[in-house]
Amino acid sequence: MSLDLNSGHSSDGSISHDQHKGGHWLRPVIYLLLLALFAFLGWRIYQNRLAKERAEEASSAVLLNRPTPVSVVPVEQKPMPIYLTALGTVTPYYSVTVKARVNGQLDAVKFIEGQQVSEGQTIMVVDPRPYKAALDQAKGNLAHDEALLKNAQAEYARYKALYQAGVVSKETLDADESAEGQYVGAIEADKAAIETAQLSLDWCYIKAPIRGRIGLRLVDPGNIITANTTNLVVINQIQPIAVYFTLPENQLPQVLHKLANDRKLQADAYDRSDTQHITTGELLTADNQIDTTTGTDKLKAVFDNKDLQLFPNQFVNIHLVLEERPDALVIPSAAIQTGSQGTFVWVTAPDPKDPTKTIVRRKSVKIALAEGQQTILDSGVDSTDKVVVDGTERLRDEAPVTVSTPRHSTQGTTSAPGSGNPFNAAPAGNAPLTSPRQSSSQSSGRRQR
Repeated sequence: MSLDLNSGHSSDGSISHDQHKGGHWLRPVIYLLLLALFAFLGWRIYQNRLAKERAEEASSAVLLNRPTPVSVVPVEQKPMPIYLTALGTVTPYYSVTVKARVNGQLDAVKFIEGQQVSEGQTIMVVDPRPYKAALDQAKGNLAHDEALLKNAQAEYARYKALYQAGVVSKETLDADESAEGQYVGAIEADKAAIETAQLSLDWCYIKAPIRGRIGLRLVDPGNIITANTTNLVVINQIQPIAVYFTLPENQLPQVLHKLANDRKLQADAYDRSDTQHITTGELLTADNQIDTTTGTDKLKAVFDNKDLQLFPNQFVNIHLVLEERPDALVIPSAAIQTGSQGTFVWVTAPDPKDPTKTIVRRKSVKIALAEGQQTILDSGVDSTDKVVVDGTERLRDEAPVTVSTPRHSTQGTTSAPGSGNPFNAAPAGNAPLTSPRQSSSQSSGRRQR
């Protein structure tokens, strides 16, 4: 192989050293071009993402400025009763288990089971013949002893005259006087025996000791009954009728204070579901001690029960009315919202920029009492306000809204005619607490604040 020094090429056409050195400059240029290409692509991707985010923000802004549909209910101002609630048991005002006071065969039953009986009415008859015979015997003994007394009195009169004439001794006169006294005592015993026999004969005719409804007979005619042992029938006085219920000891002072001052506290009886008003009565009294095992005290309310809607052993819900608020601010419980700043409601108002539009404003409220679907407020809203009850999820302060009225207002209907919707009583500002009825049955939505 020959080498041409002038041309820089070998005789076989191989690349010279200068050409190899020039290839080292081309490679960095290619790398720079690739790097610039990737940088451009990354910049384009970033610009596209930034444009997308701006579009989303613009869309969100449009959505935020779009009015939110909400349902509103006006704030009501009306008289509302404040009451405590408890689960009660209907109990007869008087209850008597009738028993015979004499032994013998039951002859007749003179009542219809379930009827109303009057006090003193004869309801059963025990065979009176043995007691009639005992009475006749006692009367015969009285007649016998009265005859002996008459004879003894005559003898004493004779001997007294003879003693004064000096014919008989003092001892004989004293003996005749003593015999007369013995017959007087025997007559008194005979009279007591007659009274006892007459009483036993009267007891054969069993009379109702109270006025009330008689139950099912427990003994059929023809059976032998034992005095003061055999239960014959039960009579319950249900007009009036009583209801026993319990209240926690922390609620007892305000009840006793009201009872001492007012003397009368209205008690309303509701059915087991606590929705249907049954009747109205009065609180009679509270027990004289608190049950240490439950921390509650027993109270007794009395109802006239003229329509017989209350029945012994029936479970009822008692609303013990403590006071009447004449101008209570009432809103649906659905309007109450809770956040980091406390309890508040959304209230609609005209847009100051465009009075034809409506916006919402947040108003902090102070809850006095809560009951099921309704809440009484101490402050925070006016009687002319309208609160949002539906559509609160996306609301913000000063947000535009479109207003509609719900088909069925969440304002609850009154539970008793003319009384408004009642509420549990508790000092304002306290956290919600379930009522005694909830504590015992977990079935009612009573809350207190």
